[in-house]
Amino acid sequence: MLEPAIVDAYIEVLQSELLLATGCTEPIALAYAAALLRKTLGQLPQQVKIEVSGNIIKNVKSVIVPNTGKQKGIRAAVAAGIVAGDPDAKLQVISSVPVSAHVDIAAFTKNVPMEIICMETPFQLDIRLTACAGEHTAVVRIAKSHANVVHVEKNGEVLFSKELTEADDDGEMDKSFMSVAGILEFAETVDLSRVSDLLDRQINFNIAIAEAGLSEDWGANIGSVLLKEYPADIKTEAKAWAAAGSDARMSGCERPVVIVSGSGNQGMTASIPVIRYAWHLGVSKEKLYQALLISDLVTIHQKSGIGRLSAYCGAISAGVGAGAGIAYLLDGSFRAIAHTIVNAVAILSGTICDGAKPSCAAKIAASVDAGILGYQMYCNEQQFRGGDGIITKGVDSTIANVGVLAKQGMQETDRVILEIMTTRCD
Repeated sequence: MLEPAIVDAYIEVLQSELLLATGCTEPIALAYAAALLRKTLGQLPQQVKIEVSGNIIKNVKSVIVPNTGKQKGIRAAVAAGIVAGDPDAKLQVISSVPVSAHVDIAAFTKNVPMEIICMETPFQLDIRLTACAGEHTAVVRIAKSHANVVHVEKNGEVLFSKELTEADDDGEMDKSFMSVAGILEFAETVDLSRVSDLLDRQINFNIAIAEAGLSEDWGANIGSVLLKEYPADIKTEAKAWAAAGSDARMSGCERPVVIVSGSGNQGMTASIPVIRYAWHLGVSKEKLYQALLISDLVTIHQKSGIGRLSAYCGAISAGVGAGAGIAYLLDGSFRAIAHTIVNAVAILSGTICDGAKPSCAAKIAASVDAGILGYQMYCNEQQFRGGDGIITKGVDSTIANVGVLAKQGMQETDRVILEIMTTRCD
């Protein structure tokens, strides 16, 4: 039986990670910082300096910012936050922007000088905005996680500041206590009333944006293509619905999603396939909750070693998580879940992240497919074994290897991806 303190820690992880966000979280983090910047300055800036880490540039460059009239990129995100953002809403900062404000956002983007600098920083997620209006100045910095404000100043006076260390680039919480066995025990023994509100919100919002992705014309319409061209079964449905949510979200859909590990794409990938499988199987609401807990927490467990942003595609981690949740629905044993995770990790580890954009939907479909295949391999008594590539004995040890690969081994890959995106791509 898990100690009460460990149960509380798992719940705290869920509460800190399963957040509601409107729009891709990197531009939304920029918009949040910008809204706080304008509030601190007390007036519209006359010019803005935008210093950001390379991964912010990578993940904002190609995505449409919601509620901006289809504008794309860093300047649009900053302009939206400054002109019409609500800093008190954090990752919902531009969720209530009226259509009438779109023209003002466009005008600010066009007329106000905004210098963009790729900053030298030890953090994959780092945003520092500086604004001036006449003799007044303001500075806001967000680092390590999307709503983690670490510095605010006005006219040279520090209004708020907190220490940053390089030891943990994955937000505020220590997640070293997490294990796959612990996650399964937590899911099966926790009082579900303590997490049901979080999970109901995840179900309702994430399914809603997937429905929008299938019923409307968004991005490359990967979800619709899958339903049209692939067999009409639950495996196709699970992939298609998850991809459709990303189709909509990457292309500026204003519907909010419940994120996981700082990412809406990961939040949708970890939840939607599990929900569709649970509904297909007709399991109880409690069983669905337990499967979602496993998927969400397995995703978070993997990402805790990788970091918020990386050259390693986060959808892969979430697809592995979804595979674990589906394995729980279909089998329920630790053995099935552990083998599914290891098999799925072996299939697609190393898939690159080249920023947020419509092709994320296709990567999501592939990651969910890998999660399902990982379970089907287990059912057929097939597995990847320790010594096969980065696979090693023990599911948690294999997850740790992925963290080393992504966080240490792919640093140069990340740099080259950013260089290609900013110098060789229109």
